[in-house]
Amino acid sequence: MFGWTIDEQRSFAVLDAYVESGGNFIDTADAYGRRGRGGPGESERIIGRWIAARANRDELVIATKVGIYPGLSGLSAATIREAIERSRERLGVDTIDLYYAHKDDPDTPLLQTLGAFGELIREGKIRHAAASNYGAARLSEALRVGEGEGMASYVALQPQYNLMERAEYERELAPLCEQSGLACLPYFSLARGLLTGKYRRDGPPVQSPRADSVAGYLNQRGFAVLEALDEVAAAQQTTIPAIALAWLLAQPTVAAPVASATSPGQLAELLGATALELTAAQLERLNAASAQPAVASA
Repeated sequence: MFGWTIDEQRSFAVLDAYVESGGNFIDTADAYGRRGRGGPGESERIIGRWIAARANRDELVIATKVGIYPGLSGLSAATIREAIERSRERLGVDTIDLYYAHKDDPDTPLLQTLGAFGELIREGKIRHAAASNYGAARLSEALRVGEGEGMASYVALQPQYNLMERAEYERELAPLCEQSGLACLPYFSLARGLLTGKYRRDGPPVQSPRADSVAGYLNQRGFAVLEALDEVAAAQQTTIPAIALAWLLAQPTVAAPVASATSPGQLAELLGATALELTAAQLERLNAASAQPAVASA
């Protein structure tokens, strides 16, 4: 959201509240902020200025990504080399803790990509490399290539995974993550905002930058998931988004779901997930609702 739907002052307020609540992992990308005044890279710049103002770099785990920045796309060695320097400058850090390939680049050999990441690790510019938006077959191949001398080995995967988007991850990627010991850090954990509870069957239209992308979820299955979330949230005396995130945290391969907030108040609704333990019956209620076939609503 930083540099996209909220400005620097509000971004600082969210980051301050996050750290004060015990958070330390911040996920961004070089391309984030493309709709904000600063354009691509603005999210990194805002985070970098916040780190400088708070002098708290050593307390944080910073993740960013390479591969879809306008005019600097793909995962060639040259692109990775240029992109890391730009991200380090914008963030104001010497080392990035987790550096993602933002999406697969089938036109670049994995040997070149993982070799470039390996060089960055040896130079101390990144600590670990990770993959985002990789299919199972390509990820499996990348893990094999990563075992070679001088190569970086991916330690994490960031896929789209939530109560509305389960099949692709659970069918092939989850078993691969479990087998290979990869941490899963899913994005769109709240299904582009559907699982915040602000979209309702008979509710008024929601004004949101992501409203159009949520339209495909406004069907029988989506509303069934919201009803299940309502029930579990009431039983746990917490918020709907906290339950949606707690469901993800209960999945065996998930290390931490990635979610965004535009205010300290929204953030508080999310952080409750870390203290929740859903019962077997509650997990089954959510699983059953999200497994229903989608039927478009009128």
